[in-house]
Amino acid sequence: MNDILKKAKKNMLLKEKYLSKYAFKSKDGTWLKEDAEDIRPIFYRDIDRIIHSSGYARYIDKTQVYSFIQNDHITRRVLHVQLVSKIARTIGRSLKLNEDLIEAIALGHDIGHTPFGHKGESLLNSICEKEKIGYFCHNAQSVRILEDIEGLNISMQTLDGILAHNGEILKNKYEHNITKSKAEFERDLYNAFHEKDYSRKIIPITIEGSVVRLSDVIAYIGRDIEDAITLGIVERDEIPEYPRKIIGDNNSKIVDTLIKDVIINSFVKPYLSFSKDVFEALMELKDWNYEKIYNSEKANVNYDKIEKLCIRLYYFYLEKLSEVNVKEELKKNTITSSERILYHFVNKMMERPDENIKRVIIDYIAGQTDKFFLNECELYLE
Repeated sequence: MNDILKKAKKNMLLKEKYLSKYAFKSKDGTWLKEDAEDIRPIFYRDIDRIIHSSGYARYIDKTQVYSFIQNDHITRRVLHVQLVSKIARTIGRSLKLNEDLIEAIALGHDIGHTPFGHKGESLLNSICEKEKIGYFCHNAQSVRILEDIEGLNISMQTLDGILAHNGEILKNKYEHNITKSKAEFERDLYNAFHEKDYSRKIIPITIEGSVVRLSDVIAYIGRDIEDAITLGIVERDEIPEYPRKIIGDNNSKIVDTLIKDVIINSFVKPYLSFSKDVFEALMELKDWNYEKIYNSEKANVNYDKIEKLCIRLYYFYLEKLSEVNVKEELKKNTITSSERILYHFVNKMMERPDENIKRVIIDYIAGQTDKFFLNECELYLE
């Protein structure tokens, strides 16, 4: 690297001189495998690799809450991760934390999400349990996609933050484990696939991971209410009185209140927290969202049909792959484009040692967009 590029690299790290003592510095970042020298700091490279990944591109057609609704203003997964990133960076900058690490975790945190959101996740988990191949959770699947399926070299701190993000769990104190080793990270990842609900127990290595974890909640709680109001599922005046009084009755107020409360209660501290009143109001609002929005008829439209299709598609792939030699099929000009995509994916994955064809099929379905899934069902299932 010539002198100018060395100076450029140094310039990219200048801001880290002013970070909090609790921030995770780029110089301490850990590659899981060797990487070439570059002017970009380690977490900045993570960001670039994530946004150029195929998994990131597929965010564009994945459900956030509502499937089968033709409305271009309803939140999709791609917008959600950008909102998480922006909220998390606002908190991170205010607390003098590492914004590059925060952005990398935020942009990658939902790459493992299935078609049809948490409903699809639940269906794939049920299949995994029935087939005795462990469990499925989207946060661990996000790591599997980036590290194993796409083969990207992403830092341990970013992958760990993605693994630990679990925005469905709300806490009034978010701690991290700075002493977590590579072996412990790999154990957490393994256990997330093999121990029921293990992913709910994982604590991130860095405080930046905690920032993304709580920002996930801040990003969806008010935005999902706005979408529900747009779709006529709830009215604004139905929002419970206590949350309305404490944190607001629209997304702008809710996001603003929660961000400021986190900053005030976490300033120069080795953990993140909400104030007592705000946390209680947020808990009540989250419970209300589940009752009135996530469990509503519109949010679960066609769920029974998707459940049947998901099970049938899984067993169709399993039977089809048991009848063919994938390597030989890829040599033929007569296979369809859909078959070629499937066979190429399976051929690549099964070259890895100790891979299970059943888990690979789960990977394949999990990576599909809503539209691709439905097209596959229309193509193969009568």
